[in-house]
Amino acid sequence: MSEPKIFQMSFLKTYQLYLAKAKRKERTEAEVNQIIYWLTGYSESELASHLILETTIQDFFEQAPQFNENASLIKGRICGIKVEEISDSLMQKIRYLDKLIDELAQGRSMDKILRK
Repeated sequence: MSEPKIFQMSFLKTYQLYLAKAKRKERTEAEVNQIIYWLTGYSESELASHLILETTIQDFFEQAPQFNENASLIKGRICGIKVEEISDSLMQKIRYLDKLIDELAQGRSMDKILRK
């Protein structure tokens, strides 16, 4: 079975979509970045480097310094699939980030999004 095409997409392209979605709902780039830092453990400079290098989504998540141990608290559906039931760990990490950005766009507070 071949891997999903999304794994080889540039994280930059996905990041731009996240920003557009957030800004349409009057949320900020800083909030999008804060979510990414929280989930992956990347610093501001590390994230910037991945965006400049156009790292693939697969490499972006596989190289994450410290995937947040509270990510398992992220529940809900993305594209009709419960994120907590996704068996492929890379796809689950991608969908966790999708879910958090959706919550941001839906107006949830950062404390709730970051599972505080």
